[in-house]
Amino acid sequence: MSFVASIINLVIIFIIFTFNSNAQENNDKYFTNDEGILSIMYHRFDEFKYPSTNISMEIFEKHVELIKDAGLSFYQPEKFIDEFNSPKNDKKILLTIDDAFQSFYDKAWPYLKSNKIPFILFVSTKPVGNKGYMTWEQIKEIEKYEFVTIGHHSHSHEYLIDKTKKEFLSDMKTADKIFLNKLGYVPNLFSYPFGEYSKFMKDYASKNFRKAFGQHSGIIDVNKDKFELPRFPINEKYGETKRFKSIINYFPLEYKYLKPEEKKLSKENNPPRFKVKFFDNQKNLKNINCYSNEGDKWEKSNISIINNELTIKFRDPFLPRRGRVNCSLNDDGKWRWFGTQFIIR
Repeated sequence: MSFVASIINLVIIFIIFTFNSNAQENNDKYFTNDEGILSIMYHRFDEFKYPSTNISMEIFEKHVELIKDAGLSFYQPEKFIDEFNSPKNDKKILLTIDDAFQSFYDKAWPYLKSNKIPFILFVSTKPVGNKGYMTWEQIKEIEKYEFVTIGHHSHSHEYLIDKTKKEFLSDMKTADKIFLNKLGYVPNLFSYPFGEYSKFMKDYASKNFRKAFGQHSGIIDVNKDKFELPRFPINEKYGETKRFKSIINYFPLEYKYLKPEEKKLSKENNPPRFKVKFFDNQKNLKNINCYSNEGDKWEKSNISIINNELTIKFRDPFLPRRGRVNCSLNDDGKWRWFGTQFIIR
């Protein structure tokens, strides 16, 4: 009987372990008061003819100083992956660089290396080695450092949301083969080109990566969808120090769900039926304000909140190419923020 009892106990332990693992992997929704992870995104450095994707090294170094002066630390990407389901007692900064431009290697990499600042470099495989882009030798050089993580950014870096499902899958598989050949592995973090994704693309990411990032603003917490994680894009226009100070002082605005899940809009679902369900524990919901750009005009959104569910009655359809909604909440002096993005064909 003792042998049988031991087997039963082992089965029970296995079931409990499996249940808890699945619960964590499924990212169960509960209010955590998570301090959050603020992910910031850069592209080019000291390439002033590209202001929409460029930042000067002088300003970039000031950003790093502001982060340190605020008592914040840079998050190691591997820890970010492993500790995602654990609420943070202190806010973290996750640094990401998209596209692997040569200016990153020439300008930012020496600074990051000397200061051992961890980051994710999202690489599209097709441009590698072309004029203005890093080579595979340079990527493999920096990849050897323990504070550097290489991320997947598709093969072509085209507007994949406009492609057929077959074309999207082909592009991703092509990148997988090249990564495997050049690095010996396929990266487990993904960044959607231009931050654009459909439900089909997100479902693909959920089956092939640990996490996936967009380019909508917001702060990551344990309740955010792991395959549409927010980042604050930083460039010359949106990188000035006063705005950056504000960004690093934002905190997560946790919610149970945000609808619609499909972020690709057509005539049939534009404007979308927008709903966000907040937790009962979230205080000061009356203080929330949202702004949206439907009709190509940034204005205060027409919101209503009933039973902790926020809805927006949009004034007009969103116009091509991107529709955005940003919401902020003054929570007793602590500013909370989330945003989302829609793609309009």
